[in-house]
Amino acid sequence: MVMGLYAGIDVGSGYTKAIMIDEVGEVVGRGLTHSGADFSAAAERARDEALAEAGAEAEQILACVSTGYGRTNVAFAQSHRTEIDCHARGAYHAFPQAITVVDIGGQDNKVICLNERGKRINFTMNRKCAAGTGSFLEEIAFWLKIPLQDFSDLADRSTNEEVSIGSYCTVFAKTEILSRIREGVDVADLARAAIESVAKRILESQVITGTVVLTGGVVAHVPYLRRTLAKVLDADVQIPPDPQHTGALGAALVARQQNTQP
Repeated sequence: MVMGLYAGIDVGSGYTKAIMIDEVGEVVGRGLTHSGADFSAAAERARDEALAEAGAEAEQILACVSTGYGRTNVAFAQSHRTEIDCHARGAYHAFPQAITVVDIGGQDNKVICLNERGKRINFTMNRKCAAGTGSFLEEIAFWLKIPLQDFSDLADRSTNEEVSIGSYCTVFAKTEILSRIREGVDVADLARAAIESVAKRILESQVITGTVVLTGGVVAHVPYLRRTLAKVLDADVQIPPDPQHTGALGAALVARQQNTQP
């Protein structure tokens, strides 16, 4: 039977994620739900789903920390931390070495550099724009009527690497893609070009070296992005076991640390 639990809630602009870890730091439950217009309700749904998977009750949660875009809306959390802190902690937990964390979120992307002790030495975020984020690919996939989870397989079938998308803005990109379709460009080539445009935008933020760890929901659904970044960077690119829940895991680890410190 699961005893004491530590909860991490990551309220993103698109999805809310929950993680339950036990007293030794093992993940025992996960939750995932659309954030919608009520962040507080989404946090409760994600928490309850994670508890159900863990076979536990809310009373067993010893401490809870929230993170993400809507972190201040989680009434049952004892404290909240930034996405930078939690994604760094979650990624370092999976890869305890000097790493560069690249988190591709719905509203922004983050590049976080950690030393071999997991201490943050630098970070950058993109501008408040959908370009280079998960929302960009979701919008393009929706507009092309292609499920996001099929985007990688479609991009794999691309035969013309000369096709590119020059527009970073989602609105302009749609117009550009429409023009390319009218010209007879294959949809597989457009899918590959859309993924590559996200990779290029990420690389604009700062010089990325060493081992790279990708996190975020789009990473879970579009593995082609990993291959694209590895090729462009000529670097080792890793993905945690559950990239979409990395921030929630980091928050749960903070909750456990705070509750066990003397």
